[in-house]
Amino acid sequence: MKTINEKFPQFTKQAVVTLEPGKEFATLTNSDIAGKWTVFFWWPLDFTFVCPTEIISFNEHFEEFAKRNVNVIGASIDSEHVHLAWRKSHPGLKGLKFPMVADTSKSLSEELGILEAVNKIAYRATFIIDPEGTIQ
Repeated sequence: MKTINEKFPQFTKQAVVTLEPGKEFATLTNSDIAGKWTVFFWWPLDFTFVCPTEIISFNEHFEEFAKRNVNVIGASIDSEHVHLAWRKSHPGLKGLKFPMVADTSKSLSEELGILEAVNKIAYRATFIIDPEGTIQ
């Protein structure tokens, strides 16, 4: 697993950024988090019973992160389309203020060392990344 003082891997991933029709998706890369502190957290799969509580909690504290100029990004191995469907169907996820990254290739999960070997599902993990892209 990537750990303190290691560089967060390079990535280019699709994400759900809003529920506004026609603007739901965006491509996120390392340049979107450069120069700011970032909390990048993972959950195993969408539509599970525990995951929404963690995601909703991050959202409830989003303004505190924003006051400190900190990015918040959530991710799982599900697609951006699954993320969108989950956000639309779950009352607590409809108002998310941060992107939900889709690691469908599982490449970022694998590079971070959080991909479970047998079922190829990402573990729960949280990475705090400094403005230079180093995990703290």
